[in-house]
Amino acid sequence: MTIKIVIADDHTMMREGLSQALDSIPDIEVIASAADGKELLDTLDQLTPDVILVDIEMPRLSGIGALRQLEGDPLAIVVTMHADTEQRRKAAAAGAKGFLSKSAPLPDLAAAIRAVAAGEMIMDEESTPEILDQHRQPVLDEGAAALTARERELLKLLASGVSGTEDLADQLFISQKTVKNHLASIYEKLAITDRAQAVVEAIRLGIHR
Repeated sequence: MTIKIVIADDHTMMREGLSQALDSIPDIEVIASAADGKELLDTLDQLTPDVILVDIEMPRLSGIGALRQLEGDPLAIVVTMHADTEQRRKAAAAGAKGFLSKSAPLPDLAAAIRAVAAGEMIMDEESTPEILDQHRQPVLDEGAAALTARERELLKLLASGVSGTEDLADQLFISQKTVKNHLASIYEKLAITDRAQAVVEAIRLGIHR
């Protein structure tokens, strides 16, 4: 299942960068973005996302203010630079189901989106890491799902910084020719052309962990 999300953030680079990053994850789709709380409300009049990502401090109408005006029980995650206890309390009171710092790595944010979409709460600091771990593995797209265990192992090594054919062969106790054959298979399945792109795919798919 693809989780459809809307992002509300007044910083253009943050909003666009986050949209591109999340769109690269197979089971998450950014369907719209908004530059402030008012624009978010207007967007939600037209679209029904599965999860909303919302910043707190925005012009015209804050993220907290927008959440307070939403009807029903929206699945919203507050993503903010001001991740203090008071802001967390306000987010919870406004109906948010999740609260994360903007400094959280992309895999954590993706896991939080999956968790909230599944009905989990990501509000308590103590329980959040355990909940995120349960939702960290992404749903693989068709090409990635076809990767063999050995190919996934090779991708993990590439992402860890082992890039030379000889080094990869030594790590996996296979011949250099077999390494090249595995790489060719990975490239075909993931529709990529080189090792640098393979590292990006390993990170995108969570295979680097």
